[in-house]
Amino acid sequence: MSATRLLLILPLMATFIYLALVGLVYFSQRALLFPGASATPTPERTRWGENVYIQTPDGEALHGLYSQGEFDKPCVLLFFGNGDLVDNYGFLARALAARGVGMLAISYRGYPDSTGSPSEEGLLTDGIAAFDWLSVRSKSEIIVLGRSLGTGVAVNTAGQRPALGVILVSPYLSVLSVAQTHYPVFPVALLIKDPFRSDIKIAKVRQPKLFIHGRRDDSIPLSSGEALYRIAPEPKQMLIYDGAGHNDIFNDGMVGDMIRFIETLRDVP
Repeated sequence: MSATRLLLILPLMATFIYLALVGLVYFSQRALLFPGASATPTPERTRWGENVYIQTPDGEALHGLYSQGEFDKPCVLLFFGNGDLVDNYGFLARALAARGVGMLAISYRGYPDSTGSPSEEGLLTDGIAAFDWLSVRSKSEIIVLGRSLGTGVAVNTAGQRPALGVILVSPYLSVLSVAQTHYPVFPVALLIKDPFRSDIKIAKVRQPKLFIHGRRDDSIPLSSGEALYRIAPEPKQMLIYDGAGHNDIFNDGMVGDMIRFIETLRDVP
């Protein structure tokens, strides 16, 4: 093969490979964004709360675990991360129960024991349905808690429903911006199906907010959480844990900080 022909073929091959990778990212993005949807629960798992099922307006059934608190205490509504399970939060439910606070954690559509397939529109619908169910069931004030991917669900829910307060653990400016950070060589803005624009929706969240982030987080950079914090309306506060990353953010100290925030909400006008 001549050098001239090789110089013509190499750019074509590179373009073909790049376009193939773009196609792969486009068609596999929901599998990457919602890995927990393919998880298989362990049949012998020990559950920390009552099994409940919540009907969504578009006909899906969401599994949840619910721990009822004392009648005069608020209840936490938990939206977990993209690879998580409701079963994993018994430690938090027990810590809250010790203070009389209840908790509901839902399994998003498409996740174990829930029907449907995950998408941004679907998860945001799930969040509103869970809030409405809990407001009837508990008859208590509700604190919305989101972790990682679930912070986008929490922001949307608190912007549309009268939550008492909001806790965002490892939040992002948007899934779009995080994807652009991790995949800088791809035209992410043109490809992404589920951008989760918390940067747009945070303006409606007027409730007291607690932002929590690990300085060593390499999944959702601290800079993304700080950017969302800066544009969020008051009242707000942010706690940064120097030794924590993304998956080790929950510890006794951090849970204690959350509980102190929850217990101060009754004093906020």
